[in-house]
Amino acid sequence: MKDYSLVDDNLIRKIVKPRNILSRKGENGISLVVGGSRIYHGAPLLSSLAALRSGNDLVYTAIPKINLIASRTFSPDLIILPFPDDKLTTGSVRRLLNTIPKRIDAAAIGMGLNVSKSQPLILLIQKLLEGDSNLVIDAGALLPEILPSISNNETIVTPHAGEFKRLFGDSPTGKLSEQVELVSRKAREFGLIIVLKGYQNIVSDGESTFVIERTTPSMTVGGTGDILSGLITGFRTKYESVDSCLLGLFFNGKAGLTLSSKIGFHMLASDLLTELPYIMKEYDIIE
Repeated sequence: MKDYSLVDDNLIRKIVKPRNILSRKGENGISLVVGGSRIYHGAPLLSSLAALRSGNDLVYTAIPKINLIASRTFSPDLIILPFPDDKLTTGSVRRLLNTIPKRIDAAAIGMGLNVSKSQPLILLIQKLLEGDSNLVIDAGALLPEILPSISNNETIVTPHAGEFKRLFGDSPTGKLSEQVELVSRKAREFGLIIVLKGYQNIVSDGESTFVIERTTPSMTVGGTGDILSGLITGFRTKYESVDSCLLGLFFNGKAGLTLSSKIGFHMLASDLLTELPYIMKEYDIIE
């Protein structure tokens, strides 16, 4: 007997919520993305645009000041909040907290982020949680020191295998059943929602566990994980934690599969941003 469920089109259609025809700007989600560094300037931009593609009304993107000009010219849809240091420092965090809107429905932290010390990261996490923001932690922010701050509050973490080992100390290798057991156990132990990324993506909150197989090897290109985190963050402004993860994985994978049928193994992560709205449009509902 399998101890996990597979995700299909029928499940996704049951999850998707309608959009109110009378809704106003802000009522369909406000997100914050914190990431970027001198080298990895593109990661938070991909995540932010993916959050917008999910249907969010507003997305704020906090990045190092050194990336400001390039990021502003990348897309007119981005609201950029520069912080002064290349790395996430206590000063950067305090300035950012004084800049962002009072209401942030969901925040993603870590895409391309350079974290030299854990204390500024912990401060940012704690302050966002105090403001009732739902958190998605990825990439450079997946440090074991943050576990006490993110446990038992519906935080989503999105590690690949190496990041999983760094965060929890155990390597998710072996048979699928063994990986499912480990992810479920860690999710239950720390009160987290874990998205283990790989050929078989595993989502668990410790009670319910789902598996979504990667749709195409084209998805190994850099940046697809950043787009996934952005989608999950965008959906987290409106959906429960596990549902947000399932929606993000499903639509990201379906967009990748469609692109692969058109251009094979020559896909860029940014191509997903163009394809995603056509994929998700088929699931749109208005009330």
